[in-house]
Amino acid sequence: MEKEKELADAKAVLFKRLYGVKPSTFENMLSILQREYDALHKKGGKRSKLPVKDKQLYITLKYPREYRSMDSVAAEYGIRKGTVCLSIQWVEDTPAKDGAFSLPGKKVLKRTSASIQYIVVDVAESPISRPQKGQREYYSGKKTAYPEDTGHH
Repeated sequence: MEKEKELADAKAVLFKRLYGVKPSTFENMLSILQREYDALHKKGGKRSKLPVKDKQLYITLKYPREYRSMDSVAAEYGIRKGTVCLSIQWVEDTPAKDGAFSLPGKKVLKRTSASIQYIVVDVAESPISRPQKGQREYYSGKKTAYPEDTGHH
């Protein structure tokens, strides 16, 4: 019995090292995500290529820990980068909406700023806006807002 407990503890330590959360926290997050996923698809609709447990939650937890690009993750699972991005956003937003994993707001940080030593800012990949297709029709590409000097004064 003692050996089984040691093995379970070792697995829990390795799990936390790999995913950044305890197995019990992982199971709690998974139940929230699965409940929300089932509610979203109750009346049908297209199912994700990434099952909630097998891939979406694992990807979301490992992505910032491994410093991989979304392209690399997408290639590993045989999906598009956009699918990875949407999955990560959904997994991050869903538990916060549930309230079980919401972080305190800015006001709490302001009140307790004397005890805060570090603030960490997430600067992971984020989508940026790009020119839309068909923009060429109405945009000449000129950098200046005024026409060139024609020499007429």
